[in-house]
Amino acid sequence: MNTIQNLTKQVLLLLFAVVSLHTLKAQERPNIIMIMTDDQGWFDAGFNGNKTIKTPNLDNLASKGVIFDRFYSASAVCSPTRASVMTGRNALRIGIPVANSGHLKKEEITIAELVKKEGYATGHFGKWHLGTLTKSELDANRGGKAKHFKHFSIPTMHGYDEFFSTESKVPTYDPLIKPTEFKEGESLIYGWSAVKKGEKSESYKTSYWVGDEQKSKENLSGDDTKLIVDKVIPFIHKSVTNKKPFFTTIWTHTPHLPVVTSDYYKAKYAGFTNKEKLYYGCITALDDQVGALWSELEKLGITDNTMIWFCSDNGPEEDTPGSSGEFRARKRSLYEGGLRTPAFVVWEGKLKGNKRVDFPASTSDYLPTIIKILDIEYPYNRPLDGIDIMPFIKKSKKKRKKPMGFAYKKRISWVTNQYKLVSEDLGVTYELYDLLNDRSEKNNLIKSMPELAAKMEKELAAWFVSVNNSKKGNDY
Repeated sequence: MNTIQNLTKQVLLLLFAVVSLHTLKAQERPNIIMIMTDDQGWFDAGFNGNKTIKTPNLDNLASKGVIFDRFYSASAVCSPTRASVMTGRNALRIGIPVANSGHLKKEEITIAELVKKEGYATGHFGKWHLGTLTKSELDANRGGKAKHFKHFSIPTMHGYDEFFSTESKVPTYDPLIKPTEFKEGESLIYGWSAVKKGEKSESYKTSYWVGDEQKSKENLSGDDTKLIVDKVIPFIHKSVTNKKPFFTTIWTHTPHLPVVTSDYYKAKYAGFTNKEKLYYGCITALDDQVGALWSELEKLGITDNTMIWFCSDNGPEEDTPGSSGEFRARKRSLYEGGLRTPAFVVWEGKLKGNKRVDFPASTSDYLPTIIKILDIEYPYNRPLDGIDIMPFIKKSKKKRKKPMGFAYKKRISWVTNQYKLVSEDLGVTYELYDLLNDRSEKNNLIKSMPELAAKMEKELAAWFVSVNNSKKGNDY
């Protein structure tokens, strides 16, 4: 009997040791913060050379890490890009070709699900745009409409413990109130949605949701990014108190239209047009909240073991003061200005700062990179469009061997380490650019390099075969 008891005790001690070791490893794993802005152009940040927009906190944070000179959103609009962040796969594979279409399917493997299994606390804050958040009432673009019930897909269905999210866009100040409008020249502009005493405000007809058919009932007035970060900070504190590493996606609405901001931030841009004051001011308001978030991490003493990834979901919207800099075109285009976004990664304990790299990377690379860092096996043999980019970050002279495919409506593109093949008419005609020597895509090489163009066209066609196979559900 004693022998059996001793064996049982030894087994229990062994199990306890294994559990303790797992817990220790979980606590040592890096915290992960993924910030994504909405429609912020490549040139809409000081760390990319802009001298007008005040982004001191973003600039300071970027200087602590590695700035990506050539970072691409996986699509020229937001929903597909967000799907790529979550899955490491181009959103065409899962039926989200454009904004307000499809939804993140339960069969997809998300980064939140993978890290949650490793002991991470998980939270999503801000814009969702990967499905509707309610069936019970009309909300935003698609929520609450019977024809869209099949697209009901909330963050807790995809690996998140908690969320504070809107289905899609909201004003960047007083997010639940419809902004007033004003004319500047011939353009109709969204203005600051201040409500005078005695006036009744008009609802923007959307909500912040916090659970299955549960919406936030708190006072949600003021700067939208502050409202988001004010939810992120308690989530981080709770994770630290519980001695759990945390993973959070912070997807701001700034600077997506309708662009609104307070007099405080407009005053920082005296001498500019009202349209510019609103746009620049809302980005500076966002910048202050990035600073507040970093300050909180410093107070908690966890900056060394926290990875922060920052990017935008696509290029700047048309008819806004947003800028893609020297790059051609804007949002909805597959030229560089529609896809290149401001981006950096900070991980003070592991990565040296004050570095800029120019290898091509994309939002599809996030999942493969993070699971490689955490030594997590991808559970299925299904195609990923992204790759682990950490070797490129550490040794920036490396060249990307796996090309990147892009598609938006009739626009398709195939991008290698040096060249871009792009078509505006679904492959009827093509253009070819040398992105290393022609960043602004001014010199079309399609006639002078026909063999290279033919090779890239063949590779693009093969990629579409793989994408269409996924669209049919054959990956599940």
